[in-house]
Amino acid sequence: MLLITNLILFIKMLALFLCFSLFFLSVAKKTCAPSDFTCRNGQCVPARWRCDGEPECSDGSDEADSTCTSCHMLWVSLIGVMGRAGAGYWIVVGNTDRHLFLSLSLPLPPTFHSPTGRQTCPPEKFDCGGSANKCVSLSWRCDGEKDCENGADEEECACAPEEFQCANRRCVAGTLHCDGDDDCGDGSDEATCTASATCGPHQFRCNSSECVPQLWSCDGDPDCADRSDEAVERCGRQAEPSHPRCSTSEFQCGSGECVRLAWKCDGDTDCKDKSDESKCPLLTCRPDEFQCGDGSCIHGTKQCNKVHDCSDSSDEAGCVNATKCEGPLKFMCKNGECIDSRKVCDSHRDCKDWSDEPAKECGLNECAINNGGCSHICMDRRIGYECECPAGYKLLDKKTCGDIDECSNPNACSQICINYKGDYKCECYEGYEMDPVTKTCKAEGKTPYLMFTNRHEIRRIDLVKRDYTQVIPTLKNVVALDVDVSANKMYWCDLFHRKIYSAYINKASDSSQQVIIIDSALHSPGGLALDWVHKNLYWTDSRDKSISVTTVDGKKRRVLINTELSEPRAIAVDPKQGFMYWSDWGAQAKIEKAGLNGVDRQVLVSKSIAWPNGITLDLPNRRLYWVDSKLHLISSIDFNGANRKVLLSSTEQLGHPFALTVFEDRIYWTDLQSEAIYSANRLTGHDVATLAEHLNEPHDIVVVHELRQPKGLQEKGTYVVSNGGCEYLCLKAPQITEQSPKYTCACPNGKELGPDMRKCVTGETVHGGNQVTVLPHLLTWTVGGLLCVSGYLVWRNWRRRSTKSMNFDNPVYRKSAEGEDDEIHIGRAESLGHVYPPTSMSTLDDGTICEMTETFIHSFIHSFIHSPIIC
Repeated sequence: MLLITNLILFIKMLALFLCFSLFFLSVAKKTCAPSDFTCRNGQCVPARWRCDGEPECSDGSDEADSTCTSCHMLWVSLIGVMGRAGAGYWIVVGNTDRHLFLSLSLPLPPTFHSPTGRQTCPPEKFDCGGSANKCVSLSWRCDGEKDCENGADEEECACAPEEFQCANRRCVAGTLHCDGDDDCGDGSDEATCTASATCGPHQFRCNSSECVPQLWSCDGDPDCADRSDEAVERCGRQAEPSHPRCSTSEFQCGSGECVRLAWKCDGDTDCKDKSDESKCPLLTCRPDEFQCGDGSCIHGTKQCNKVHDCSDSSDEAGCVNATKCEGPLKFMCKNGECIDSRKVCDSHRDCKDWSDEPAKECGLNECAINNGGCSHICMDRRIGYECECPAGYKLLDKKTCGDIDECSNPNACSQICINYKGDYKCECYEGYEMDPVTKTCKAEGKTPYLMFTNRHEIRRIDLVKRDYTQVIPTLKNVVALDVDVSANKMYWCDLFHRKIYSAYINKASDSSQQVIIIDSALHSPGGLALDWVHKNLYWTDSRDKSISVTTVDGKKRRVLINTELSEPRAIAVDPKQGFMYWSDWGAQAKIEKAGLNGVDRQVLVSKSIAWPNGITLDLPNRRLYWVDSKLHLISSIDFNGANRKVLLSSTEQLGHPFALTVFEDRIYWTDLQSEAIYSANRLTGHDVATLAEHLNEPHDIVVVHELRQPKGLQEKGTYVVSNGGCEYLCLKAPQITEQSPKYTCACPNGKELGPDMRKCVTGETVHGGNQVTVLPHLLTWTVGGLLCVSGYLVWRNWRRRSTKSMNFDNPVYRKSAEGEDDEIHIGRAESLGHVYPPTSMSTLDDGTICEMTETFIHSFIHSFIHSPIIC
């Protein structure tokens, strides 16, 4: 028995010796950095790219079986030799990163390669099985996309027992079955339902058979599709509209909203009821003119001239500006003719100038001599030759190839692009994982879902299972929405009640769990954004023309900006960098940004923009997206307003877009005209898909996932523990430079910061939201100026006391007593420009002047402090 045990131990030690030998032999050949993997051909690539499923070495050695399944991960079962019989231990002998890892006391890691090469997945991963030999995120299971090459992650997917499965295999909440709304999108959830003859005891039955709460009847706001809840015969009078009267520069739609008067009869519907395009004269253009999408006319020569002459850019849509005679199948004669390249050097003169049959060049192979001078590939043509480059390279001149920087194309990768010689590599940010099939970055963790307002409801759509559920029913006119993912809370505002509410998402359906945050001085809140790091809530008010902030409990609030705003609508925040962004669709439409404390305000977009409704931030890639309801566009810029790009232009899916949000590689938006929710690829604008249809006025929309709200670092507990030492509000300051403050204090409306910049004192409201304390600055300049004046008076008094003067009518004789030798200065009064007064300052001594100056300063400061300051 002892002999067998020693033999087993000898065999294991021999295996270790062989692995060590391979390791040290490979180390001797290494020339790469410690963090790199050395390919067999000597090429260096990052070690993390080894065995990732994509060959980065030109010889493929980073993905070879010998690299991924040999001594790099050696599974050893030690039974009875090292103790703990039956326990598994593992040994890693690595020769790819110049470090040796050896462990004889660690259990088998959750993901490993067995000696047969078979990969085992950890619990949080899904095993594709079969020959795929891949692990994908468990959250990707049944998400409608085949992430496994064999499609195993999309097999045997079904709805939960409490859900209703639509004919299109979509899952919706069981409570949405037979509720009168097409929640499936194909009508199957309402197909076999019988109409209810009566409504509930606290509901009103519309003439169109739908049911609405009894309290909504005769409240001045029509809720029935046929407006029967506000009928004159029922209410006894015409209910007062809840919409305001429009200004002289606006047109009031029949549905109540206000649009610009210039948009009346422009060929594009802007009102919900399309009343702005009713009773309009028919617009026609002359035969030699082009009619733009908005009905205007331009000269026909301006179409497809690479200049956007129409306001909607329709004159350049569908233009093909392809040049002739390009490619290997075409040959351009010297006289400009274009012929088939197969007719060149065929002994037939096809060009009129005979340039296709040059005697000296036909039959000559230039590539045979020194490769034609080409650095890489020489392609011989019937006449002449061309230099070409391998994949990943481009011609720097006509003969020399250089590396292509594929990463210069912003659409090259989903998130991170790494360029290296001859190729490039895509990677993902922390928390995301590369999809092995689509090569896009997909989020790890919990399943993401959309939450959107539907005027009378707030609903959610699971982006993986496509489940469709109701979050809050029976709301009056909810528009703006935002969430706090870490706290599982949601915030929304109701335009009818003019209040802002909050509730825990899982309890929001219970009206008793809904908390009112703001219920006063709220007129028409259209946009809502939560600073999830510092727990402050920001909103826009188009009627009050302001942007305000409050703590999430509503106890502290302040107007930050109320100047140079016309119709502020959407708002989004970046808590890490301390900036907020908002859209304004007034007469001068624009998109602006400012610090979360209201400072450093700047305009990002002011040209080629008409009705910027919704905006959203792509924080990982630092881009801002917005929808334009007038130009029917989705566009984007970086956070500095540069690198502008039009993502999608469509009058169908972007008839009247209201809000949008972005997550992973998809962008989602709501459209009031088509009453639907769409999505598209955020990089290309392609692959437009419909997520939900037949919605009742879908407005705001957000994605709920922890990666949408990355956690921020607290600056030594500034915001949570001590409120930054601020008496009232503590707001994140914009991080413009490394020396920028982390936060600033703010006071309620009607007060401003005192000298210590933390406590609040009574004063006039500082317009524009900039907390500028003028008192210390004015006092500094005033005291400094008075000290200078007093110093001058003291000097003058000393000068006058040391000067003896004799006053005559004309001329003036002045005798100076400075020094022993007396000098007589004679001058005329005209030349001096003045006559000395009979009373001289010499009668005032230094003490008197200082006393007068001190009294004046005290009097000035006292009057300054006790008088109102107007900035």
